[in-house]
Amino acid sequence: MKEEDVMLTPETIQLWISLIGNSGFPITITIYLFVRFEKKIENLEAVIIKLLEKSGDS
Repeated sequence: MKEEDVMLTPETIQLWISLIGNSGFPITITIYLFVRFEKKIENLEAVIIKLLEKSGDS
């Protein structure tokens, strides 16, 4: 995990506290994990596309 992915500023901390208070801890954790997985899936998609392009050139 990169440092810029987890920027804990007063605004983001306040946002997380607000989310936990309004929607509950399980929902907040689920949202956080979906955001994290989305980045990883986008990276995986880019790698798959590069591999397909590379195999098509051969």
